Amino acid sequence: MNHQEILSLCDHTNLNPRAGLDDIKKLIDEGIKYGCASVCIPPTHVYGAAKYSGGKIPVCTVIGFPNGYMTSRVKAYETEDAIASGANEIDMVINLGMLQDRVYKDIARDIEACRKASSGYVLKVIIECCLLSENEKKVLCRIVSESGADFIKTSTGFSTGGATREDVALMRENCFPELKIKAAGGIRSFVDAQDFINLGADRLGTSRLVKIMEEGIL
Repeated sequence: MNHQEILSLCDHTNLNPRAGLDDIKKLIDEGIKYGCASVCIPPTHVYGAAKYSGGKIPVCTVIGFPNGYMTSRVKAYETEDAIASGANEIDMVINLGMLQDRVYKDIARDIEACRKASSGYVLKVIIECCLLSENEKKVLCRIVSESGADFIKTSTGFSTGGATREDVALMRENCFPELKIKAAGGIRSFVDAQDFINLGADRLGTSRLVKIMEEGIL
């Protein structure tokens, strides 16, 4: 794939807690310039971003971020509010405490609450691979596959690690074929991006690739 094709799969991302309006406008301008799949931003900026972008690029935001331990009702409300504000895509974080307790039906209900609230919009489910055993990753691949979500996502980028090649390969092997994969965190070059795509990633969460283009350091 060429650089433009790779960029078209990128959620150009700024989830820095200190990100201000000018930072978000810059992110949107860059995302439009390079034809990115979306811009991924904090919920508080969704309304302004949707107005500023004027529909030129989808707006993605995060729910239950970054720890995922909010109640399902709160996550559903966050989702409804984000969509009412203009979000097109939702990236939600699962509840790892439920995984620890092996209450798998509760994990499914947690995801389904956001799925119901985001009906008609793209839903991605973040499972935070860096905190999981191999078996836990496989269990979550099945749960997310059965949830009606559009994507399973490797990482928040706010924990102990980001996407790895091994995790993306495992997800592709254990998820239903129709469930897409988003690799996020740790994508530092176009070589990294191509590797993740070859392993089965359909979307990439990163800001680094646009920065490379802007700096002309290909």
